Amino acid sequence: MTNFYLFSFLPGPITDPVAVFLIMMGVLLIAPILFEKIKLPGIVGLIVAGIIIGPYGLGLLERDKTIVLFGTVGLLFLMFMAGLETSLDDLKENGDKATIFGLSTFAVPMVLGVVSMTLIGYDILAAILVASCFASHTLLSLPIVSKRGLMRSKMMTVTLGGTLIVNILALLVLTIVVRANDGDLTLGFWLYLIPSLIIYTFATLFGVPKLGRWFFRTFGRDEGAEFTFVVLTLFMVSYVAKLIDIEPIIGAFLAGISIRPLIPPLSPLMNRIQFIGNTLFIPLFLLSVGMLVNPATLIQEPRSFLVSGVMIVVAIVAKFIPAWGVGKYFKYSFPNIMVMFGLSVAQAASTLAAITVAFNIDLVDELTVNGTIAMILVTCIVSPWVTTKWADQIKTEELASQTPETEENEEALASQTPLYRVIVPVANPNTEDNLLNLALLLVNATKGKLFPLHILTDNDKVISKGDKTRQAQLLETAEMIAHATSTDVQSIARIESSIEQGILHVYQECDANLIICGWKGFSTYQDNFFGGIIDNVVQKSPVPVLITRFTEPIKTTQRVVFAISDFQYNSSSFAEALTLTKILANELNANLHILLISGNSSGVIVDNRLMGLSFQQLKGNFTRRVLQEIQPDDLLLLMSIGDHKVVGTPTLGTIPESIARDYRRVSMMIICLKTS
Repeated sequence: MTNFYLFSFLPGPITDPVAVFLIMMGVLLIAPILFEKIKLPGIVGLIVAGIIIGPYGLGLLERDKTIVLFGTVGLLFLMFMAGLETSLDDLKENGDKATIFGLSTFAVPMVLGVVSMTLIGYDILAAILVASCFASHTLLSLPIVSKRGLMRSKMMTVTLGGTLIVNILALLVLTIVVRANDGDLTLGFWLYLIPSLIIYTFATLFGVPKLGRWFFRTFGRDEGAEFTFVVLTLFMVSYVAKLIDIEPIIGAFLAGISIRPLIPPLSPLMNRIQFIGNTLFIPLFLLSVGMLVNPATLIQEPRSFLVSGVMIVVAIVAKFIPAWGVGKYFKYSFPNIMVMFGLSVAQAASTLAAITVAFNIDLVDELTVNGTIAMILVTCIVSPWVTTKWADQIKTEELASQTPETEENEEALASQTPLYRVIVPVANPNTEDNLLNLALLLVNATKGKLFPLHILTDNDKVISKGDKTRQAQLLETAEMIAHATSTDVQSIARIESSIEQGILHVYQECDANLIICGWKGFSTYQDNFFGGIIDNVVQKSPVPVLITRFTEPIKTTQRVVFAISDFQYNSSSFAEALTLTKILANELNANLHILLISGNSSGVIVDNRLMGLSFQQLKGNFTRRVLQEIQPDDLLLLMSIGDHKVVGTPTLGTIPESIARDYRRVSMMIICLKTS
């Protein structure tokens, strides 16, 4: 096909590196803003912009090796971030329903796609490849559902689990089709692919987390090293996939799934990954995809209208049928069915990945690329529109069905989840990053506010200028870490007669409702008799105080173990401690396990507060039973209730010190509450 340029009167493509990057950055800034102004997704704007500035548009840039490099990095980053958003737990909880939806929303598009594409003249391999594009989908409209509070619905769990299944199957089809196109689809290929894929998947899903935990334990205080490690992991896993003849995008997807448990969703590290990916690498990939499209084929090849039309119709119909059928089978309401359809109809990440790989090996032509882009544009418009309309209807029906009693229950439940305004005394953020990360998780989860605090004590002497400079630097560092997660933060510098008095004064001034302090794991006799800083803060603070002792980076936590006695379980403060524990476990992507330990033979009667949670009822000595149950990579939570203190004993009690002494590696947190 002879290339036809729409703007052939312009000079040749720009080759100066600075000018090339200038144009690309300008497009990345302007295109999404303009398209979002007209209520279209920014992804559409970037693809259209690529068409305009590319070799088949204005011809400002050519798709040279530099653009291909950026596009490849962006493609892998796109699949990596899709893996980061995929939770294996979603599949485990509703595995049967998610499997049914995943298989159906894969099989129906595959059948309809192969039949329709062969009818319009495609050979079987190209038809299967295009059909796999119909089968995969991108949860483009997930933020719409999240904003309406529907993420925990059964429909959403099924949709999320099904998405994992369908995208993995679609990527496997891509690998098989690529090998078949090369003439390598032999018995030896299958005997090689299946074992190597199993070993590779197992090694990635189990080996990467272990390697990651080791790295974060050893070098976890270097934030630059953390980010570099994650990016290195992405490309290492992707390259190994290529070495065993699996498409690198599958490796990138598995890399995201495997490293997800190590990166809390609201952590600074996750924020950096999402920021770099969403603002640079992925937009550059979308730009490079747009540069593949030749609009002139619409004039030169009228058949392109047929290809685009068939792809658009089949993509929409093939996603509606399984959503409707599975929804009816599970007896979901029609609005829920339409939300499932709205979420699964969008074609973007996996589709772009597959069609790019197929075009690069000449399996599909420009007509197919153009048709794919047209399909992406239409489905990316249909998906947000359908999802918004029917998600709003679900929300309206829920509100209409509420009785005054259910409204009161929901208000009471909401009131149990506080908006955390947290004070964190910082001495050295480089060594106390766990305290800040803990505070950031709680603050961001409840949309609260963080108050990093540094106190200089005068002790009847003049504070030196050097001490004040160091104080300012410490708070600037803490503030920078907080800003990395877009946290509402206000740093506070104080000069007080004592650290504990400064903490107590500031919590009142800032209307804080939580204080987080570090703990070395033991108290000296002088602390016990006269009272140390922590003792005085705990004794005099009317708000909860979290006393923390981290022996490992908080991000490596696999399980949150909340150990309580029968007395603590029956106390009025238990509900508050349980709420905090649930939030923490959720934000750490960690399993929550409750140990309910009774010192007598009668035990305790468990009520619905532990419904749906993993817990054990044990009897015997509290310290001994806790030591028997905790494991490496656990975060142990204990409760301390009351406002009394026996002279000569630790304010926190003897149990935390006993556990810290006998199990030096355990990370601990003591939730200190007042009796009400």
